[in-house]
Amino acid sequence: MFSVKIWGDRGSMPVPGPDTVVFGGNTSCIEVRCGKRLLVIDAGSGIRSLGDWLVRNELKNGPIDADMFLTHTHWDHIMGFPMFTPIYVPGTTLRIRGPVNFEDETLEQIIGSQLSYRYWPVRQDELAAKITYQSLKETVLDLGDGITIRTKYLNHPVLCLGYRIEYEGKSFATAYDHEPFINLFPTDPAHPDYDPLIAEEGNLAAKEENERIESFYRGVDLLIHDTQYSAKEYKGGKQGWGHSSFEYAINAASRSGVKHLLLFHHDPNRSDAELQELELFYQEKIHGKTPLQLDASREGMTVHL
Repeated sequence: MFSVKIWGDRGSMPVPGPDTVVFGGNTSCIEVRCGKRLLVIDAGSGIRSLGDWLVRNELKNGPIDADMFLTHTHWDHIMGFPMFTPIYVPGTTLRIRGPVNFEDETLEQIIGSQLSYRYWPVRQDELAAKITYQSLKETVLDLGDGITIRTKYLNHPVLCLGYRIEYEGKSFATAYDHEPFINLFPTDPAHPDYDPLIAEEGNLAAKEENERIESFYRGVDLLIHDTQYSAKEYKGGKQGWGHSSFEYAINAASRSGVKHLLLFHHDPNRSDAELQELELFYQEKIHGKTPLQLDASREGMTVHL
């Protein structure tokens, strides 16, 4: 069995309420099952529901054992960790991996800072679970049991990793929080700092980095990609914020031979009605033009690979 379940798919902050019940209001948390192995990607607010489900349904079969992979340490991707019930249950084993930025703090210190009396009534050293931490860079991990994980740096204001998981001949990848690389040098000849050679080098560097990203998830059976904005919203003042547009993600996935694309990291201001309209619009737009299957991510959705 190789499956992916969405427990949280909202970007930036949780937005519970009547306008988000279809697609969900919790921030990112993805459950991945590779046979008997449990992998969790991100610890946004959606991880609370995952933890409660695990305790209700799987604890009776033995202690919870899981590998957790963090894409990055922005708060919306780690904020649910203090409410992940298994960390308070004796016997739980949790291996947490993720990128660490330029700060002097370790991954354990960054995650653990939420578990201090300043923010939370339980301190990190009071948790019942056995937790280990590992800082990740671009690498290839052999988790055993036939599971291989590749990591790739994405384009975000802090170090952020995409994950590609391969198991039993199938593959699944994440590419969020991410925006396309662009040339940072002036390209307008009228600009006082314009240099044609530097402008061309900038264009080439951005093109190469975008090709590396597409190569990372080329041919995967399932890709979960950042689509927080429309192209109009992105160009209207969101460049540099670290998120992609629907149009970019769809075109890149199609070029890369992705079989199934899930639109993810929904803008917190986007209602169910708006997301349903956008999903239908883009499904109709690509119909008959590409074999790519396209859906907007929904909390509770499970994809079997």
